[in-house]
Amino acid sequence: MSEHPTSDALPEYAERVLDVAELIPPGRVMTYGDVAEWLGDGGPRQVGRVMALYGGAVPWWRVVRADGALLPGHELRALDHYREENTPLREAARSAEGHVPRLDMRRARWDGVADGGPGTEGDGGEGSHT
Repeated sequence: MSEHPTSDALPEYAERVLDVAELIPPGRVMTYGDVAEWLGDGGPRQVGRVMALYGGAVPWWRVVRADGALLPGHELRALDHYREENTPLREAARSAEGHVPRLDMRRARWDGVADGGPGTEGDGGEGSHT
């Protein structure tokens, strides 16, 4: 199932981060910090670095900033994926540059356990990283 390079081509931590990215269901997201917390290792910056260097072969658009802003320079590509997967979005404020929406983190965030689909009630309960 894994499409990223073989284990010997990646640092072990990078392999683990990419494995988590592949687990995130369509229509859901985890923050960089969520992934680090789920792994029990590293932090948001380390996860972000792994995604920047090796994330192209996994659903990179599902590992996001905690504020719901789309990845600078990749907004339109990410937005295409979010719309295709019905990921909950919040419309951009009129003052927002380019009027690019943000992720609706309350509804889109995945806790790494249950998958009730986007916007499912109760997915912000115990174990949620809000």
